[in-house]
Amino acid sequence: MLTAEQIQDNWDLLLNIIETEISGERGENLLSFYTQYSERLILMPASYKKEYHNAFPGGYVDHILRVVNCATELHNLWGNMGANTSTYTREELIFSALNHDLGKMGDEDNESYVPQTDQWRKDKLGEEYTFNTKLSFASVPDRSLYLLQASGIMYSFNEMVAIQTHDGLYDEGNKKYLSTYLPEQKPRTCLPYILHQADLMASRIEFENEWLVKLNNGETKKGNFSTSKAPANTDKKQPIKQKALASVKSEGLKGLMDDFFS
Repeated sequence: MLTAEQIQDNWDLLLNIIETEISGERGENLLSFYTQYSERLILMPASYKKEYHNAFPGGYVDHILRVVNCATELHNLWGNMGANTSTYTREELIFSALNHDLGKMGDEDNESYVPQTDQWRKDKLGEEYTFNTKLSFASVPDRSLYLLQASGIMYSFNEMVAIQTHDGLYDEGNKKYLSTYLPEQKPRTCLPYILHQADLMASRIEFENEWLVKLNNGETKKGNFSTSKAPANTDKKQPIKQKALASVKSEGLKGLMDDFFS
């Protein structure tokens, strides 16, 4: 969780990056967009479920800033390792990192994540938020690009491909860009790979910061609480429990059934 001061400091830093890194009319339009939706963006989570990453107020901006930092560091690393980083500009790198997850805000009228009101789902599934059913479906990259163009914020071809493919091959739709064996169909710049790695790195760091210590200490989470693992169940239900769980491959389903038999 972030304090109110940390949330405000992160927001101020985000606006400063736009002012200093995105040039001309495009920078002014982007700053105007972020200012217009500031009340929503400042407090947005980065995901809806605790087991993912940054599912708390201010988590979105915190994630975006981390992706920007990771992207600039990876840009330097790729260049030092011999990659041709002259095929894209620093502004394209920063712009793509800033806006790769913009679609998570929803559309002009509806936010994407709303507080979860189902207490069972909060306690058992860790869903602090749920998806807003008023919002028409679109993938996050598609909605990100839509929001930019709808507000008159231009983006380059490099930026479009980077934002579209930032989830890498975790998204089946990106195979057409990233899984081709034909040289002429491969990305002409390493920007999409850098952005994907930056997003992956940031998400992993956020996971480690929030969960890895708990997991390494043998703790399990139930709802909003972290508790030590309970001793093995030795009552009459134990044989039934073992038999029921024997054929279950899903760890999430095992957890739910484990709660049921406890």
